[in-house]
Amino acid sequence: MVPSPLALLLALGAAATALAEPLRFVDCGSIDGSIQEVNVSPCPTQPCLLHKGTSYSINVTFASKIESQGSKARVYGEMLHVDIPFPIPEPDGCKSGIQCPIQKGHSYSYLNKLPVKGEYPSIKLIVKWELVDDQDQMLFCWKIPVQITS
Repeated sequence: MVPSPLALLLALGAAATALAEPLRFVDCGSIDGSIQEVNVSPCPTQPCLLHKGTSYSINVTFASKIESQGSKARVYGEMLHVDIPFPIPEPDGCKSGIQCPIQKGHSYSYLNKLPVKGEYPSIKLIVKWELVDDQDQMLFCWKIPVQITS
């Protein structure tokens, strides 16, 4: 029996959704916002296996508790309780899916990329991602375990 196009579409949709399952994350100090969901794609299991030379899509859905003209992302690799800055291509939250100014009580989808450079060591660590408002307060802060691999 040949599967119908609809059955194939449904199966493909289910497979794509499986790649973008909401992650279990630790909230590390979201003061001015509340995180609703964190997605890293592709990351079907945790810890996320991050392959060198690959870029990963980050999607964070959060609700703001304050008003802010802008926002800025800071990303760290946390090892032995030490935060090591992790550069990202676009730290400006207003250029990462958030329509600014940020309004109190509104929900936003923050979208960005996490590039994993070839020169990074192959190690297990915690990725810590912060988005701060105009007053340098946390709109969101989350952590997930990752393993950088070749």
